[in-house]
Amino acid sequence: MLSSTFRRASSNILRTSLRNFASGPSQGGEISDELLERLSSLSTQALVDGLWVMGWPNAQINGSRALDSKMKCAGRAVTLKFVPARPDIAQDKPAGGDSPEYEAFELCGSKEVLCMESTGPWESVGGDIKFLRLKQLAIGGLVTNGSVRDTDEVLDYGFPCFSHSTTACQGPAAMQPWKCNDVINLNGTVVRPGDAIIGDQDGVVVVPAKVAEKVYSIAHGREEIEEIVKEELSKNPGPPGKYYPFMSGKIKVDSPLGQLLASKGITPENSNQFEGTADW
Repeated sequence: MLSSTFRRASSNILRTSLRNFASGPSQGGEISDELLERLSSLSTQALVDGLWVMGWPNAQINGSRALDSKMKCAGRAVTLKFVPARPDIAQDKPAGGDSPEYEAFELCGSKEVLCMESTGPWESVGGDIKFLRLKQLAIGGLVTNGSVRDTDEVLDYGFPCFSHSTTACQGPAAMQPWKCNDVINLNGTVVRPGDAIIGDQDGVVVVPAKVAEKVYSIAHGREEIEEIVKEELSKNPGPPGKYYPFMSGKIKVDSPLGQLLASKGITPENSNQFEGTADW
């Protein structure tokens, strides 16, 4: 009796040791170059609004701001996770050129944005010499919830960089790069490898790859309507409340906004912004 129980327990332990623990896929979908270009044509505000209308959680990476106000980025996410420094972590992680951070670097090009999860807002994720490689790769951008150092050099490199701030401190004393291309958390906003990362002067937005096409449809429709409303208010000055704000998928055909849109050829037959047309 004891022997058979022991054998069953041993067998269960062996099976567990031979497989990975349960985990969902890191990547949520694929974003084509063509879709990425369309997403990059929209403002971060429109993209946030599109996800909000769909009921998705906050998509903006709060606190990550451009090093230069003219910087914009658009690309598919390559992710890197840092963990707090500990002697065994430093010993066990791949060293030198095999380090997870350099593995992440080499996955980047002009259509990728490197997203780095720092352990704190003031910890350095890198600077001059490390980021020279990102310049050589003509990276589409870098986004972090931490800080960067050697700011003058990073600005000279020319690639878009969004961070909490800048710092003179070294990073390795506080944290170590641990994993490339896994799901990460940037100030409460989830980033999966392959998600679209769009950044401008207002901040950085994560568009989940699984719903990117739908987000574009909603956000693009909203921007078209906002342009029409702005044009109308410029021609006929008055309080914007007659037309704005509006909820995508809830515009009534007989409302002042619905009538204005109809005069411009936008109707429930060709737009998902009206009541009863929401397709999300």
